[in-house]
Parts: sequence; structure tokens; C-alpha cells
Amino acid sequence: MIYQKDSISYPETNRYSQIFEYMFVLSKGKPKTVNIIKDRKNLHYNGRKIITGGERQVSGKLHRRRKGNLLKEFGARFNIWRVSAGHNKSTTDKIAFKHPAIFPEKLCRDHILTWSNDGDLVYDPFMGSGTTAKMAKLNNRDYIGSEISNEYCQIISERLKGVVGTEPLSR
Repeated sequence: MIYQKDSISYPETNRYSQIFEYMFVLSKGKPKTVNIIKDRKNLHYNGRKIITGGERQVSGKLHRRRKGNLLKEFGARFNIWRVSAGHNKSTTDKIAFKHPAIFPEKLCRDHILTWSNDGDLVYDPFMGSGTTAKMAKLNNRDYIGSEISNEYCQIISERLKGVVGTEPLSR
């Protein structure tokens, strides 16, 4: 998957600006939980359009058949997620910006909602500013994380103070 940053970058003089990051979804075998987000507006939705399908014949001709389902107003996202980033777009938590590379809360939330269910445990091996922990708690998940920087642990503790159900970090 790709996270496309919907933000203005500084103009580069010797290269093109980097506006995306890869997002790897790894699992041993088939993922245990998949809750596909369906918020992509279908361009051809009008409330009446029928989904059709087809099978390619040996001759090369397409044999059309009606599946009979009405096209839904919203479909599943594609694998490129465009998310706003930057000051007051990634988060409204001013303390988070003491970390040099925060992830947008929306991006983190959407991954948590897609790959886990209520009550599941979410692990973040590089907690940074604590976005995963915050989004996990706000979306009824538990979290566990690792962070070696004491400075970042202080940012995380401060950021989670107002979030219901969070415990103080143990160091």
C-alpha cells in the first residue's frame, strides 16, 4: 500500500519531491482480521446502475452477464491512501510536533480499524510520538509499544494524558 502525503513540500532543486511512503501489511498466512473501509465514492453511482461482469471466451469475445447487484454509492478504497499531513493536519496535539516525524492520526486510525477489531491488541515497535497508542485507545483497542528514546516517551505520556483508558508508561 502507499501513503500519499497531501501536503505542500519545499521545492527541490536537484530532485523530485518525495510525497509518498510505502505501507507494508505483513502477516503470517492470511490476515486474521480485515475490515475493508468503503468510503470511495463510486463515479457511476446513480441508485439504478446494475453491476455487470463478463467472461472472455476462447474466441476472444467478451460474454457479458448481469450480476444483478445494484452499484453501491461507496466502494472499497484502493491501495493508495491520500492523507493530509503537516501542522494542524496530522493532529491537533501540539506536543506531538516535538517529534520530528509524526504519522497522521487518520492514517493510523484507518489501519487500526482495517486490521483489528474492538478489544484487540495493537503493537507499535517504534512508538515515536504515540499516535498508534492514542488511536488504538480512541478506537477501543489495547496497545503495547516500544520506544528507546526517553524524550519521545515523555511526549507520548503527555499526549496520552487526556485519552480515556490509558495507563502511565512504564520505562
